[in-house]
Amino acid sequence: MADPRGFLEVGKKESKYRPVAERVQDWEDVYAHGFDPVASLNEVSEQARRCMDCGIPFCHSGTAGCPLGNLIPEWNDLVRRGRWDAASARLHATNNFPEFTGMVCPAPCEAACVLSISEPTTGGSVTIKRIEKTIAYESWAEGIIGPEAPDAKSGKSVAVVGSGPGGLAAAQQLTRAGHDVTVYEKDDRVGGLLRYGIPEYKLQKSDIERRVAQMRAEGTQFVVNCDVGIDLTVDELRSRHDAVVLAIGAMKARDNPVPGRELNGVHLAMEHLVPANKECEGDGPSPISAAGKHVVIIGGGDTGADCLGTAHRQGAASVVQLDYNAELPSDRDDNRSPWPTWPLVMRTSSAHAEGGERKYQVAVQRFVGDADGNVTAMVLAEVKVVREPDGRRVITPVSDEFEIPCELALFAIGFEGVRDTALLTDLGIEPNRRGNISCGSDWQTDAPGVFVCGDAHRGASLVVWAIAEGRSTARAVDEFLMGASDLPSPVKPAQLPLSVR
Repeated sequence: MADPRGFLEVGKKESKYRPVAERVQDWEDVYAHGFDPVASLNEVSEQARRCMDCGIPFCHSGTAGCPLGNLIPEWNDLVRRGRWDAASARLHATNNFPEFTGMVCPAPCEAACVLSISEPTTGGSVTIKRIEKTIAYESWAEGIIGPEAPDAKSGKSVAVVGSGPGGLAAAQQLTRAGHDVTVYEKDDRVGGLLRYGIPEYKLQKSDIERRVAQMRAEGTQFVVNCDVGIDLTVDELRSRHDAVVLAIGAMKARDNPVPGRELNGVHLAMEHLVPANKECEGDGPSPISAAGKHVVIIGGGDTGADCLGTAHRQGAASVVQLDYNAELPSDRDDNRSPWPTWPLVMRTSSAHAEGGERKYQVAVQRFVGDADGNVTAMVLAEVKVVREPDGRRVITPVSDEFEIPCELALFAIGFEGVRDTALLTDLGIEPNRRGNISCGSDWQTDAPGVFVCGDAHRGASLVVWAIAEGRSTARAVDEFLMGASDLPSPVKPAQLPLSVR
């Protein structure tokens, strides 16, 4: 059984970051790696003692904690006992790619941990994310993970369009079920947003390569530089495969056409992040660099933080991140977000700890440029945000305008849904009013035999939700092809995280 007194005897210890002065000079992992691997593993085992296997473990509740249904108390106890092989098996039973979630997931499981109810008393939640990450990397180091090729082939063929976390999860599950799976990726490398959206310092791309190699060895085929609908017609796709999974993401970026938007140096966030990641891959210098520039990031979310960390490593002269919302409190307000819902609190990423300024309740009014058409400044105003009954936000200036220097502006204000593509047109699929692809309870779209998962279905969301939807869609495709399935299905199409309105 779990140690019922562990959380009383062991203090919470998170993973340590490398010193700021060191890590902003390179693109390596932001986390520090101890010189003594045995001591590091022992420390993580001690952290696992803090899990008391509570009666109702909200950490792996699909509505409050982990949508994958990770059996967290079970692998915590195995880690506590030094059973890393068994812990790996238990973790991989529910999560195809725990090193991805262990690095980039914001850990709703920890917010839903019973120990987070009263942090001053308990010391805070179990360090679930740290333990998960350690299990994954120890599994690779010890050779515990390997290809899991199917025992028999079904004779059925499946196309997965898109190689982000949802597409990769669906592909691996379907391959292991015995189907012939081909993943089509429009970019030159596999990984989707994992590859080109998340900076190298947050997720080492060698982790992706290692998983892709595992999937190739299991039998999954990959075709890159293939924009389905253009390079491969829908008729050709249909003739080759018995079912299709759309995992194309929600890459239609939200923009703001304020005066001066057309100036040189004003870009969408992905126009900055993608070439920066390509530079890390060895594709040559990024055409959009923050080096020596005054950078302003519009948007206070994760994408904005990724732009912030990237700008630091490119050598920005200064970085300011704007948010039209008010600054959140440091502690959970039980009236707004009671446990076990996701807490509305101020969060500081590794990038924020590296420097830069954050401004709240402000919004860009216009850009100012020089005679050559280059942005030189940004005009701001303090604003008030009101949410209308239909959900729309109305942003109203409430102060005099003021100006700040700006030589590179990056819009990181979210995504509007799937991009308009020949693929959807030729399939006869019309995005819904939210810009996403709807499906039935079986994950099937309006096009027969065509399924959807991940951000393309639910909108821009977390990697962990994409993996969960990919696994669930794989089950639906397997049932569609074979009449029945033994594959797991952790979430339903309409499932949403628990929230308070």
